Amino acid sequence: MEHMTLENIVRACGGEYIGDPKKRHCAVSSVVIDSRLAEPGCLFIPIKGTRVDGHDFIPSVFEKGALAVLSERLLTDAAGPYILVESAEWAMKQLAGYYRRALGVTVVGITGSVGKTSTKEMIASVLEQKYRVLKTEGNLNNEIGLPLTIFKIRKEHEVAVLEMGISEFGEMDRLADMAQPDICVITNIGLCHLENLKTRDGILKAKTESFAHLAPGGTVVLNGDDDKLSRKKTVNGKSVVFYGIGKEAVRFADEEGERLLAEKEVYATDVHTVGLAGTHAVIHMGDESFVAEIPLVGAHNVYNALAAVCVGREMSLTVEEMQRGIAAVRTISGRSNLIEKDGITIIDDCYNANPVSMKASIDVLAGAAGRKIAVLGDMGELGADERELHAMVGRHFAGKQIDALFCTGTLSAALAAEVKRCSPATRVCECEDQETLTRELLAYRRSGDTILVKASHFMGYAKIVEALTSTSD
Repeated sequence: MEHMTLENIVRACGGEYIGDPKKRHCAVSSVVIDSRLAEPGCLFIPIKGTRVDGHDFIPSVFEKGALAVLSERLLTDAAGPYILVESAEWAMKQLAGYYRRALGVTVVGITGSVGKTSTKEMIASVLEQKYRVLKTEGNLNNEIGLPLTIFKIRKEHEVAVLEMGISEFGEMDRLADMAQPDICVITNIGLCHLENLKTRDGILKAKTESFAHLAPGGTVVLNGDDDKLSRKKTVNGKSVVFYGIGKEAVRFADEEGERLLAEKEVYATDVHTVGLAGTHAVIHMGDESFVAEIPLVGAHNVYNALAAVCVGREMSLTVEEMQRGIAAVRTISGRSNLIEKDGITIIDDCYNANPVSMKASIDVLAGAAGRKIAVLGDMGELGADERELHAMVGRHFAGKQIDALFCTGTLSAALAAEVKRCSPATRVCECEDQETLTRELLAYRRSGDTILVKASHFMGYAKIVEALTSTSD
């Protein structure tokens, strides 16, 4: 890792070096917080969890060849150098920020209420047609995950595509301080994390904390069809790049009645879905246009492609490179991932859920062939209106001619009640627990069905996907 000598690490995190002075100028090969991933030459950062304290594993990482460790306490008989810090987690964030600023890599930072991961995958796929790209893997988008992603950047990488997820005020400020994005993308301002952020205006305020850490001359890319984001016409004195569906600028009225305009530099027309095979659209940018074949289910992925084109333009990609990158994108587990098993199509979208993404997934299911079955669960962090927001999803569901709903969870009862009231023909199976739901679902399914599985992560619906994909009639 370039620039990551123990001397520089001490300086970056304000720690005290204790150990062999001859090793102060040695560079670490990697940074880990999991002792199982320790390797020769690494720096180990011991994080205190609710059940496990990383300091307990310091002897074992030295046995595996770690060059040094951070520590919040004095160590006796340490087998190697260590850096004494007040807080290992705080020091890790400082170190990540130092490392990012020491590199010449271009950083694309992505946030938003819905679609962060899909947009990240789309942008990375497009940029990979020209550049060597590192992207956020899995769910490493929070205050622990983001630094670990930054530490994976190497000299050969030209671009880092970093996802940034938050749930409270101040968190984006800390994330963006580490990432220092050159291009900042915000997908939308939706109904999520309301427990802490209270309103969509609160969400907007929290997400846009990133602007304070935008690199000098950096670019902001926003969804111009979002009524909150469309108000941010300039950031740090530079015009925002807007994208959206349709050529016409979108107008919104604010509290004083003023008409606000979002002039879209990149926009899509002729959007049409091709079932679960994806969506096609014509994407326009200035005098150029091209047909985008998006191999992801759901017309909402057009927005992800538009964001990627905005970033591609900023990074001087050709139309052919952007077209090829969009066509090459792939889904990941738990994010509208299509699985075929025993003649049944499973839409695995169980990683997380909020009202906007839940309705979008229901729309995808509604366009499928054969019997349509929705397996839905509770959505978390919605605050005081959580029951009404579940009921709202139920009313949306009721108009989609879906054959059956299977659900469990305290809040999902409000969703199910609206489906029963508004769509009596829909079979509704409310279950007291996930085990009962899985048993009933396995008995009901048959070849030719399309089954959507979606809920917030804490519901553990990945187990339902596992049951559907590991059993046969």
